[in-house]
Amino acid sequence: MLNIALFGPPGAGKGTQSKLLLEKYNLTYISTGDILREEITKQTALGKEAKEIIDKGGLVPDEIIVQIIEKRVIMNLDSHGILFDGFPRTVVQAYILEGLLLKLNSSLTCMLSLEVPDNQLISRMLERAKVSGRADDNIDVINVRLQEYENKTKPVIEFYRKKGIYYPINGVGSVEGIFEQLVKTVETTNKHDYFNVVVLGKPGSGKGTQGEILAKKNNLVYISTGKLLRKEIAANTELGLAAKPFMERGEIVPDEIAIKLIERQIEKNASASGFIFKGFPRTIVQAYILDGLLRRINSKVSLMLNLRLSTLDAIKRLNDRSKTDRKRIYDTSTELILNRLEEYEKKTKPVIEYYKKQSVFFEIDGAGTEEEVNSRLQESIRKGMRQARGNDL
Repeated sequence: MLNIALFGPPGAGKGTQSKLLLEKYNLTYISTGDILREEITKQTALGKEAKEIIDKGGLVPDEIIVQIIEKRVIMNLDSHGILFDGFPRTVVQAYILEGLLLKLNSSLTCMLSLEVPDNQLISRMLERAKVSGRADDNIDVINVRLQEYENKTKPVIEFYRKKGIYYPINGVGSVEGIFEQLVKTVETTNKHDYFNVVVLGKPGSGKGTQGEILAKKNNLVYISTGKLLRKEIAANTELGLAAKPFMERGEIVPDEIAIKLIERQIEKNASASGFIFKGFPRTIVQAYILDGLLRRINSKVSLMLNLRLSTLDAIKRLNDRSKTDRKRIYDTSTELILNRLEEYEKKTKPVIEYYKKQSVFFEIDGAGTEEEVNSRLQESIRKGMRQARGNDL
């Protein structure tokens, strides 16, 4: 994810530049003032609680602010990142933001601060007052607002300066020229530390169901080669027509087809926190291919989760699925089911050994309810994340 904190004193042009950044990078816009007013207008539980405090002359506490921000972030998980406007305003809020983004397997990419001399800010706001008639755009109020911004922002700037992600931007010049500086800084600092998970297991082990749940819970992009191939087949694309005979026989499609589909998804989701790969790699050759695909984005497989399930349970699950609307072509024939299980044993076992040697292998009991299995997987994800962070230190 690309997460930006955009700062700037009143009159610096933050609103104009925010709109341009949102449009260019497909970000979710978070302004605490805006979303707080929205919650109050909609009379949500958080909005009512905040209004009661405001009506009594109090300041809305961080506990409410962070809940409102988290709610907005969760509502927009399909965006490429977040643009925080004027948040965090204190060092305490900066630490809160660190924790919130960590929950999303992400972090703040950069803090961009529009720097404009006070005399120009005052001139801009006085000029704005002539057009808008805003009561707070008089010289006395302007000076107070500028001093308040300076006092509150300095500790936050120092916090991010120590982390090496504070970037002052010259806010004097044309809108286009300032935006060009912002984009250049974003592109320079936007280094991705992807967290990539491979989910393996026998046919019928629940890889698809669990993979999608894990992706949603951990803010990762789910890449299922099977799902992508079925979509191509349904659309009668060139790739779909080439893959169809292999899919109908329950066999592994040629690698060049899978590569094109995976490349497309990675490029489409370049700002993601990472990826969950289901159905790929299924052979040792594909494991090497995935390494190559990830190296192109300076990344690697962070974690390999193997769902352990007995052959008998796998057959039972596939047989049960064949009686639902979720059935696959290869679920309806016992011969095809056995063929897929045999292929798994023969071709996928070496892949598991490959990842064991890289110390990214976790085996999870795939028996039990969907919730029970997911709980085990989540614990392995947490361990894997801690392990990945430790390796990067």
